[in-house]
Amino acid sequence: MVEQQRIEPADNGTSGKGGGRARKSSFLSEAWKRRLPLLPAFLIVVVLTQVPFLMSIYFSLTRWRANTAEPREFIGVDNYIDLVSNSFFWSAAWNSILMTVVSVGLSLLFGTGLALLLDRKFFGQGFARTLIITPFLVMPVVAGLVWKNQMLNSSFGVINWFIEGLGMEPISFASRYPLWTIVVVLVWQWTPFMMLIILAGLQGQSSSVLEAAKVDGANGVSTFFQITLPHLRSYLELGALLGVIYLSQVYDHIRVITRGTGSANLPYFVYLRSIGGGWQFGAASAYSIVVVIFSFIIANFGLRVLSGLLTDEGA
Repeated sequence: MVEQQRIEPADNGTSGKGGGRARKSSFLSEAWKRRLPLLPAFLIVVVLTQVPFLMSIYFSLTRWRANTAEPREFIGVDNYIDLVSNSFFWSAAWNSILMTVVSVGLSLLFGTGLALLLDRKFFGQGFARTLIITPFLVMPVVAGLVWKNQMLNSSFGVINWFIEGLGMEPISFASRYPLWTIVVVLVWQWTPFMMLIILAGLQGQSSSVLEAAKVDGANGVSTFFQITLPHLRSYLELGALLGVIYLSQVYDHIRVITRGTGSANLPYFVYLRSIGGGWQFGAASAYSIVVVIFSFIIANFGLRVLSGLLTDEGA
C-alpha cells in the first residue's frame, strides 16, 4: 500500500505535465484559429502600404527624372543633403508649420466656445448641433470650391458683396492673402470636429463637483478656469494632436483655392516636384520620406495621449 501511494503521485505529476502541454498547445491552436481569418487582410495591408514605402525609400536614394530617357542612378543620400539647402523646401516647411499651428489653435478656440454654448438645454439644441457639424462633413474639394467661388470671389463672392456694401473695394483674397485664405477655410471646416471632442469632455464632467463649486460661491468664470479647463486638458491635447496629424497633410484646399501660390506646404511641394510638373521622382521621394517621418512622430504622440485619455476614463 505504501509503495502504491508513492508511485501514484509520480504518475499523476507526469500526466499533469502532459495535460499542461496539451492545454497550452490547444490554447495556441485556438489563438491561431482566431487570427487566421485576419491574415489575408493583414497581408493586403502590408502589400499596399509597406511595399510602396520601401520602394519610396529606394527611389529617394536615386536620381530619377520621369520626363527624360536617362536611367535611374543610385546616388545615396544626396537627395537628403540637397534638401537641407533647398530654400523652396524650407519655405514649404514654414508654411506647413504656420498653417497647421494657426488652424489647429483657432479651431480649438472656436470649438471650445461652441461646445460651451451647446452644453446646455435650449429649444432646437439638436438642430443647432447638426447644423454646426455640417462643415466637417463636406468634402475638402467641395469646401475649397465653395469658398473660392461663392464666398471669396472678387466679382460675385458673398464676402466681397458685404465689403462693397460698406463702400470699399473688393478684395481678391486667394491671390492677396493665399496662406490666410487656406487657414480660414481649414478653421471653418475643422472647428466642428474640435467642438465634438470638447463637448464630449464637457458632458463627462461630474455634476456634483460643479454644484459644489456653485454652493461655495464660485462664479462661471472661476469655475471654468479652475474646474472645467483642467478637466478638458486631455481632450484639448487630443484635439490638438489629431488636428496636427491631419492638417499637416492638407492638399485639396491648396490645390483648389490657390494652386500653391504663396501657400504651398510640404505635401503640395512634393506634388510639385513629382507629378505636378517637376518629374523629379527621386528628390520627391526623399521629401516625402521626411514628411512621413515627421507625421509618424506626431502620430506617436497622438496615440500616447489617446491611450492616456482612455486609461483615465476607464479608471
